[in-house]
Amino acid sequence: MIKELKSYEKIEQYDTEVTASLADNYKTIIDNLGEDVTREGLEKTPERVAKAMQYLTHGYGLDPLEILQSAMFTEDHKQMIVVKDIEVYSMCEHHMLPFFGKAHVAYIPNGKIVGLSKIPRIVDAFARRMQVQERLTDQIKDCIQEALNPLGVAVVIEAQHMCMQMRGIQKQNSVTTTSSFTGAFEKDKTRKEFISLISNKFS
Repeated sequence: MIKELKSYEKIEQYDTEVTASLADNYKTIIDNLGEDVTREGLEKTPERVAKAMQYLTHGYGLDPLEILQSAMFTEDHKQMIVVKDIEVYSMCEHHMLPFFGKAHVAYIPNGKIVGLSKIPRIVDAFARRMQVQERLTDQIKDCIQEALNPLGVAVVIEAQHMCMQMRGIQKQNSVTTTSSFTGAFEKDKTRKEFISLISNKFS
C-alpha cells in the first residue's frame, strides 16, 4: 500500500490584536490622505497593510545568533568562505520606505563553520526590521563574529533606497554601498581578494 504524502503548506500567522490595532490606524491614515476607506478597492486595504507590515518587520521575532548556533560544525578549513548576491529587502526607519539590493558576506573559519543557508537567514533576520543600511551591515558582521569567532568577517551591502528615488532628491539610479570588516579582512591583501571574488561573475 502506497502512503499518500501531503503537499507542503506554508501557513502565515498574525497576532489578531496587533493586526486589528494596526488596521484601525491605517484606516485613519487613509482617511487623512483624503481617500474613502469604505470604497470597494480600499475596504480591506487596512487589514492587508497591517499584515504586510508585520511580515516586513518579522525580524524582531527572530534571534540571528540562535540561527547561526543551530548549525555550527567543527571543520579544519582555513580559507575564505563567501556567500554573495544575497537578496536584501528592508525598511528605512527614517521614512518607512523600502531599500533593497544585495549583500555579500565572507568569513575565514577558526575551527568552526556554519551551514551555508544560515548566512542568508541572518541577513534576512536583521533586514526585516526598521533599519539603516550602515547598522544592518555592522549587525551581520558582529553576529557572525560572535557566533563563530572566525579569523575575520567581511560584509558588503549594495542597495537602492526608495526614500532617495521616489521622494526627496529623486535620483533613480543611485546605489549606496556599505562595508564592515574584522580580523584578517582588515588587511589589504585579504580585503582585495574578497572584493575580487564578489566582483567576478562566474559562468
